[in-house]
Amino acid sequence: MPYHLHFGEADPLRIRFAISPLWETHCAVRVLARPRQQGYHLPWMRRIAGAAAGVDLRPLHLLMPLHGHSPDSLYPPPIGPAAGFEEEIAAVRATDPALALDDFRRALAETPGAADTAEGRRMLADPAGAVQWVADLLEQAWAALIEPDWPRLRALLEADVAYHSRRLAEGGLERLLTELHPAFDWAEATATLTVAYHGEHRRALEGRGLVLVPSVFTWPDVVSGFDPPWQPAVAYPARGIGGLWTDAGDRTPDALARLLGRARADVLCALDEPAGTTALAHRLALAPSSVSAHLSVLRAAGLLASRRYGHQVLYERTPLGIALAGSQPEADTP
Repeated sequence: MPYHLHFGEADPLRIRFAISPLWETHCAVRVLARPRQQGYHLPWMRRIAGAAAGVDLRPLHLLMPLHGHSPDSLYPPPIGPAAGFEEEIAAVRATDPALALDDFRRALAETPGAADTAEGRRMLADPAGAVQWVADLLEQAWAALIEPDWPRLRALLEADVAYHSRRLAEGGLERLLTELHPAFDWAEATATLTVAYHGEHRRALEGRGLVLVPSVFTWPDVVSGFDPPWQPAVAYPARGIGGLWTDAGDRTPDALARLLGRARADVLCALDEPAGTTALAHRLALAPSSVSAHLSVLRAAGLLASRRYGHQVLYERTPLGIALAGSQPEADTP
């Protein structure tokens, strides 16, 4: 049963993208409890296993039912296009206890027995204190699960926003919405975006527009259903997740490394999605100055193009760069 988001006359003018470290933290915690969502993220899970074991995630998991309501007040739509985690968690800590209590009740009711656990009783008995307690746990989860990889994650999310912003400019709203995810269906006659997901939800945007949130850890699902007073939002899997945790050197053909040099070829092959110097340096374990030099040479050779997005410059492969990066080494002569 799907979500139905009904656009009014002004809503197409108020669509925006936003990136949320709090949302990524929430979804990463959910991944650890959902084997179906682990696929692409197994290398990440192996690396953070020790740090994750030091955080008590059980109270958070109680508020993340397999299907149904999760507390919007703890995982709200992003408050800005690129808010920091500190800003987002401060907003969570300021949640009205009455609103939090309603959220806790609805979320705990989705899982049989959740309200009768010690953690569930604590949330219902003292919602104001529980908000601070859950915010503390989210801060610990952020530090353990997301913050060490945030430069890489943010670069991928920003690249997704840049790509889809360009698609919106090229093809308009209908192309954007139908390309974001196979679960999206746009009905022009009724100006309705239908999102195939569990549950039945209808909301008229009523001039508030829509926030589109690319996410790494939402995969393979899309998430919507935010109720008033929250701004309507949809989180969808970002482009490029498949290669996120793969070392670029593992994907570099030997023939290309002989042609360009190993480090420069690794930089070219790492650009499956547009990325900036800092993200590439983090991904390749190279000094930013070295990556910057390689990018300059590759761009001068016509293998890369660059464009500015916000405060950073994103690089992406040209058709010639794509052809070279996809080359395969010749078989060895016996």
